[in-house]
Amino acid sequence: MKPFVYTGQPARVVFGAGSLAQLVPEIERLGARRALVLSTPEQRASAQDVASRLGDRCAGIFDRAVMHVPIEIAREARAEAKRLDADCAVAIGGGSTTGLGKAIALESDLPILAIPTTYAGSEMTPIYGITEGVAKKTGRDARVLPRTVLYDPTLTLSLPTRLSATSGMNAIAHAAEGLYAQDANPIMALIAEEGIRALALGLPQVVAHPSDLDARGDCLYGAWLCGTVLGSVGMALHHKLCHTLGGTWNLPHAETHTIVLPHAIAYNEVAAPDAMTRIARALNARSAALGLYELAQKLNAPLALKDIGLPESAIDEAARLATTNPYYNPRPVTFEPIRELLRRAWAGLVPAA
Repeated sequence: MKPFVYTGQPARVVFGAGSLAQLVPEIERLGARRALVLSTPEQRASAQDVASRLGDRCAGIFDRAVMHVPIEIAREARAEAKRLDADCAVAIGGGSTTGLGKAIALESDLPILAIPTTYAGSEMTPIYGITEGVAKKTGRDARVLPRTVLYDPTLTLSLPTRLSATSGMNAIAHAAEGLYAQDANPIMALIAEEGIRALALGLPQVVAHPSDLDARGDCLYGAWLCGTVLGSVGMALHHKLCHTLGGTWNLPHAETHTIVLPHAIAYNEVAAPDAMTRIARALNARSAALGLYELAQKLNAPLALKDIGLPESAIDEAARLATTNPYYNPRPVTFEPIRELLRRAWAGLVPAA
């Protein structure tokens, strides 16, 4: 076995149907007295439910979280937390809301309690991302890692099947790239494969039977594991491409990951055979790249970047941006192959190495 370094991320997880009922005791464990509740505008009702459960421990609600965490929204949320004298943030929702909580914690050290309602996995990582202008800047900081995560599958029952599918594919992307990360290790490999397996099992059931609580639980469990991988090891080509596309052209986050993933995996197929074997095994497929593409098809998820707003004229610029600064990837990242990858992803073609 090759030498490796493994560093566990501190996390307290409360998992199970009805775990939202543990909110107040978990806030008390953090020693918090004034929690600012965060959500997107669409999830205002969920934020109000959380606020009512908190009672006089709720300092207020900030419901303006949006994807990619624009710097302007981050500054407003930070100012609101300071104005309300909040000593904790409760983020209910997906990656956008958790990301906003991280933006606050980055400059204030406020502890975050996350209540995921999607499969984004951001709640298990010390990674933050903030968009300024058209550039999305990401980083790692231990201060932004949520202290406590409440995983309640009942909260995902209202997640539409299309969003369930793309959010789940986004989670799979974290584990898939973690398998060939520069700092990959056998512990994360076990977690990554199990995460992919759980999501590949649960997602088709969720799409076919949206009220299947067991399937929702499988997906949330898988998302937890995939998010743990994302928070523990580095990423590579796939995430670089998705950050470039999402930050520059404001494409929807989960849909972008869903479309790009099979093509990025195909690009790295020859360079990372062990990872590909694990991915294919978790998917019960002959090929990792084709298995991911077929899973997206089965979930009726989008397959083409052109269908989510990327103009064909952007392909060359996206390839240039994605290859400008060197970064780790098991296969060298060069312009022409990346341009071809993006062209196929734009058109929705079957992935090809």
